[in-house]
Amino acid sequence: MNDHGLLPEEELAATGDRQFVSALARGLEILRCFGPDDAMLGNQELARRTGLPKATVSRLTHTLCRLGYLIHAERLGKYRPGAALLALGYAGLAHTGIRERARPLMQQLAAQTGASVALGTRDRLNMIYLEHADGASVMTLRLQVGARIPMATTALGRAFLAALPKAERAYLMEHMARRYGRQWPRVRRGIEQALAHCAEHGYCLAGGEWQPDVHAVGVACVFADGSGTVAFNCGGPRFLVSRDQLERDIAPRLVHLAHTLQGAMDTPVERRPLPRRRETP
Repeated sequence: MNDHGLLPEEELAATGDRQFVSALARGLEILRCFGPDDAMLGNQELARRTGLPKATVSRLTHTLCRLGYLIHAERLGKYRPGAALLALGYAGLAHTGIRERARPLMQQLAAQTGASVALGTRDRLNMIYLEHADGASVMTLRLQVGARIPMATTALGRAFLAALPKAERAYLMEHMARRYGRQWPRVRRGIEQALAHCAEHGYCLAGGEWQPDVHAVGVACVFADGSGTVAFNCGGPRFLVSRDQLERDIAPRLVHLAHTLQGAMDTPVERRPLPRRRETP
């Protein structure tokens, strides 16, 4: 399994799918290595991240440069994403319209709570940020669009898992067990507790499993029109956002945001009742 998690090219090819094109899959694995924190990557680093032989990586990067998906910085001997790759990414984001509808709702919630709000969807065994809104505090957790975070240990990922059909969730958890190894029993307990909480309250909580000092709440949206499943999270550092604030104030607001987005997308999906906001004594 490579750095990004689920079913690498060799395992997919081994399933006997005659329609599967290994060369294309390997080229896409190269492109997947570039995240928002990776200004440039060389062939050696790409080989390490993909598990592919360096000679194979060299041929693939040469081809991707010729096609405009990568740009070669000859002086450094490294590569960065090209305009063709950026165009593909922006086309994918623009296609559904979810970001455009979600952005003002997220900005409003961030302003109301002072916490960070993010929209994401699944990228193998991770969640990838599609949109992000910062709260007023400079101490809120700041991650860029395109950043990946773990599915298993975050509120965003657990909310997404809770919204999936049982068979799909079981499939992902089977591969998570392989990724986490000896840590899996502890990680699985956290997921199961989050799923039970989500079934009862309509949202997931996470505190400290991914980053020790971060508290967050997560809520998923499932769109019946085929747009897919996305999830929201809202939270921040523990000293800034307490668990009590998450449950009393932020969670109901985030659930309402998700319901509002579902209405904006004009999808007649079944909605869980909003958790009632408890009055402060």
